[in-house]
Amino acid sequence: MREALTITQHSGAYAFMPRMFSLLLAMSMAGVIFTYPKALEHINHGILSLIMLGICAGFVHGVGFIQKDKLWRVLFGPWMAWGLMIMGLWILLKN
Repeated sequence: MREALTITQHSGAYAFMPRMFSLLLAMSMAGVIFTYPKALEHINHGILSLIMLGICAGFVHGVGFIQKDKLWRVLFGPWMAWGLMIMGLWILLKN
């Protein structure tokens, strides 16, 4: 049976600072969506779904959960989360 990873075994994108970046960015994006929904009225529903997927992935990565399955690790990993959240931030700031 495999042993659980400890906090000192995490490195790279799963280290402390990248996870805090994901968590803070996801919290700020969710805060904007909840407090100022009028900013999203011009965004296509498909694009908004991708932004929400990025926010969810940011929360998953930010709390430190590491998926075992490769597909879920890619879908909810930090690179996907950061890309989608930064795209959403760019769209929000553009308009």
